[in-house]
Amino acid sequence: MKTIKIAIDGPAGAGKSTVAKLVARELGYLYIDTGAMYRALTYMALKEGIDLNDEQELNKYLMNHSIQLINDGVIQKVEIDGEDVTDLIRTPEVNKNVSLVASHPEVRKTMVKIQQDLSKDQSVVMDGRDIGTYVLPNAELKIYLTASINERAKRRYEELIKKGFQANLEEIIEDISLRDKRDKERATAPLKQADDAILIDTSSLSIEEVVEKIMKLVHERTGGET
Repeated sequence: MKTIKIAIDGPAGAGKSTVAKLVARELGYLYIDTGAMYRALTYMALKEGIDLNDEQELNKYLMNHSIQLINDGVIQKVEIDGEDVTDLIRTPEVNKNVSLVASHPEVRKTMVKIQQDLSKDQSVVMDGRDIGTYVLPNAELKIYLTASINERAKRRYEELIKKGFQANLEEIIEDISLRDKRDKERATAPLKQADDAILIDTSSLSIEEVVEKIMKLVHERTGGET
């Protein structure tokens, strides 16, 4: 069986995680949600009262605690030192602060090492903002998902409401705009489309249509052998 790594990048709300999970499940590949890892660190920093601007303290916490991604065949659970934080890392407060935490070079360096170790010697689908450019630069297939900011904000709003959180659409638009700016302007591994990545605008596409497009690309890369 041919080993292939699939990198899926894009801004907040473009559908990366949902699409990546479905593609990985269909292929039987390991799914690695890098965004969830940064969210987990952000959640714990907020919980523990760590200054989100303190790069050294954040990195120290990351190096001394275990963030695990557990695939149970249906959903991916996120645990920190054995504590299930899957739902807790999706709150509006974490949404507002995760790009700040992820902007610290030392934190990213430590995270990237963890992510590369997870993907070593096996087929994976990994999504994030710097996968094709930085984490898995030699990935056999790179996808860059995008969508209009209004569409991305609408999706995030509906996701939060469905999970029982209070949400304001205008505030979400502002939050996503700020996250885009931070992600694109950070000094280390900024958000950008890799030169060899295939752009897919998901604004008017269903999840199923996006997955179908990617599956066709996978079969082209592998000659049908996955």
